[in-house]
Amino acid sequence: MSSPSRHILTAPAWPYANGPRHIGHVSGFALPCDMFSRYQRMLGNQVLMVSGTDEHGTPIQVQADKEGVTARELADRYNRVIVEDLHGLGMSYDLFTRTSTENHYAVVQEIFKGLYDNGYIFPETTMGAISPSTGRTLPDRYIEGTCPRCGYDGARGDQCDNCGNQLDPIDLINPVSKINGETPNFVETEHFMLDLPAFTEVLGRWLRGKEGDWRPNVLRFSLNLLEDLQPRAISRDLDWGVPIPLDGWRDQPNKRLYVWFDAVVGYFSASVEWARRTGDPERWREWWQNPEALAYYFMGKDNIVFHTEIWPAMLLGYNGEGAKDGTPGSLGRLNLPDEVVSSEFLTMEGKKFSSSRQVVIYVKDFLDRYDVDALRYYIAVAGPENQDTDFTWQQFVDRNNGELVAQWGNLVNRSVSMAAKEFETIPEAKDLTEADHAVLEFGRAAFAKVGAELNRSRFKNAITEAFEVVREANRYLAEQEPWKIKDDPVRKGTILHVALQSVWDAKTLLTPFLPNSSQKVFEMLGGQGVWSGMPRIDEVSEGERTYPVITGDYTTAQARWEHQPITAGTPLQRPVPLFPKLDQSVVEEELARLGA
Repeated sequence: MSSPSRHILTAPAWPYANGPRHIGHVSGFALPCDMFSRYQRMLGNQVLMVSGTDEHGTPIQVQADKEGVTARELADRYNRVIVEDLHGLGMSYDLFTRTSTENHYAVVQEIFKGLYDNGYIFPETTMGAISPSTGRTLPDRYIEGTCPRCGYDGARGDQCDNCGNQLDPIDLINPVSKINGETPNFVETEHFMLDLPAFTEVLGRWLRGKEGDWRPNVLRFSLNLLEDLQPRAISRDLDWGVPIPLDGWRDQPNKRLYVWFDAVVGYFSASVEWARRTGDPERWREWWQNPEALAYYFMGKDNIVFHTEIWPAMLLGYNGEGAKDGTPGSLGRLNLPDEVVSSEFLTMEGKKFSSSRQVVIYVKDFLDRYDVDALRYYIAVAGPENQDTDFTWQQFVDRNNGELVAQWGNLVNRSVSMAAKEFETIPEAKDLTEADHAVLEFGRAAFAKVGAELNRSRFKNAITEAFEVVREANRYLAEQEPWKIKDDPVRKGTILHVALQSVWDAKTLLTPFLPNSSQKVFEMLGGQGVWSGMPRIDEVSEGERTYPVITGDYTTAQARWEHQPITAGTPLQRPVPLFPKLDQSVVEEELARLGA
């Protein structure tokens, strides 16, 4: 008897719309979330995967000035680029939207008002960093200097990556602008502050309740930050962003909510937008107010503080659950994250990704030259899940050729082609031997093992366990040698039936990681229709502008997380290569592009 379906919110971080995404970006927030979401759908859970492009803040304005366009024009351009990149990766979003929508503005302003009414937001005169040459506010992350706490040279204006403490730009020793190297001016300005210290106790209880469930690096880092929470500015002197929804403030042309405040609300606002687009405007409540629902957030480690401290504090304050109490806002009490899944950083050929220094490969360029599932496989098996990891072209070629082609592709090709040639359909299995039973049981048992790892977002362990089914089936074929059997078609058919059952199981186990090639294997084994759902791009309109969103109908997918017996007599298709073998020259060509 199957367990009842659960509502699962999966929330990958919002990519910033100031340029195309490279594979270092998507290794942290995107692909792990999609693998987890596909697995949860295969379990029969009701998954809502939402995100979008993060489009406000000074960095967008800085880039727009550099390119001679408006901030909105820049955001429109890169929103479309990023949508196409993520669609190409097979990211199964229920909705990938953007933060410059009317819906997002309204939801952000509602969260602000709820926090303000409960006393967790207050105005304060602060010292703001201004560029002497442009007169514009400098974003905290665009100011670097020496950390006053630990002495680290290279601390950002919002946080020191060495000691993890929150900072203000004025705290830095010898601060300079990353934009042009000038020393910023600090002037008095009035801003709204989020009273983070009011959540120290309740955040501490919440975080300590995650011990044993969260990745240790995420929990340790978050608990350490509790020791020195400070009020944090949530507005900025800008003309690009969400207006402050208070009398005397909403019409000020150069006061907007800070980008980090509005971006994290995006998970919620995208859920509200998704519900409206499906024709059931209240359906978001099933994921945000159902006490049985679960919420998983995926990001790189530089985003931990926003998802384990700030966003939970905002939700607690909106719910009226901080030190000042209060009552839930007009939308009602909202659920906090259940798990924050943070990846470490991916480097490339020993260097940090850098567009300006050409140490980069953008998603589009990668997909133009290589199979999408080859990238998905590499990120799953060798990505920065628990530690910083280096992407090398030699390792990419070796894994593609030695694992995807020589092991998985070879298993599919020789078992399907032999069975199709000899029998045209899946042959019957009769008089199973001990060896037959052993390999079949190996495949059946793998679902629990791989599923246990996926439930904990341990993608490397999960795909390694799944590939053991491939290796076991290859060993079985090598030992049984059906190609040598000339006068016993029953035994030959049995061996091939067992091999095809292993292929079917392996295809299912690999589906969260390799959805495109799994669809191909499904069809080779006689499957018809959609095995694992793929996203689509829709053009939508708001006022006079049209823009793309990623969405999809994943309810028709046939993939289920279980062993399914194949049916003798099902017609087989002639196999096609699952993955192209890459020439060694690929390494030299890509290193040449990097200037290495």
